[in-house]
Amino acid sequence: MKLSNELKALEERLGHRFDAPELLVRAVTHSSMSSPTRQDNQRLEFLGDRVLGLVMAEAILEADTAASEGQLAPRFNALVRKETCADVAREIDLGAALKLGRSEMLSGGRRKQALLGDAMEAVIAAVYKDAGFDAAKALIVRLWCDRVTKVEADARDAKTSLQEWAQARRLSPPKYELVKRAGPDHAPVFTIKAVLDNGETEEATAGSKRQAEQAAAKALLTRLESA
Repeated sequence: MKLSNELKALEERLGHRFDAPELLVRAVTHSSMSSPTRQDNQRLEFLGDRVLGLVMAEAILEADTAASEGQLAPRFNALVRKETCADVAREIDLGAALKLGRSEMLSGGRRKQALLGDAMEAVIAAVYKDAGFDAAKALIVRLWCDRVTKVEADARDAKTSLQEWAQARRLSPPKYELVKRAGPDHAPVFTIKAVLDNGETEEATAGSKRQAEQAAAKALLTRLESA
């Protein structure tokens, strides 16, 4: 199978030349483009998620040999979550190579977090099936290496920490209010306000409600802890 110029360029960015190029084609094919003769990337995504999980579990164990399971779990979750996979996908411009149906393309599918995260996991599985675990591990380590060393700062769940702060002071759990939704449907921007019973609030803006809630909680917790 001959790859398109976009997929050849993606191979270069991945640093992996496929012996079975049809695997890469399948990895970048969204379900909106599937047909009886064209498989989508959903099954590869399932496999890639497990390969990524194994590599990241090993990486954080090796990075901190003294960490407890309770410390490792949030770091692991931060490294394998869909948002992180999508961020990595953006760094290698995976969106430019996605094969999408017309409706997904018109709605900005190449920039959608869920599509990018799924495709990144599928690409990992494609490398795994093409060249084995060591090749997939090398790819993941190269693309995730900076995140492994910085994950401690990202792993703290701000919403949980803010709730614990509130409970320790006999306050009700924080509430999260949608202040504003802006941007087009394919690239929405949410502004969320974190609110405590004592009147303390902070706002944050992000591309998803979850990220905005976390950012608002983190901003409020940082201010409260430094007061």
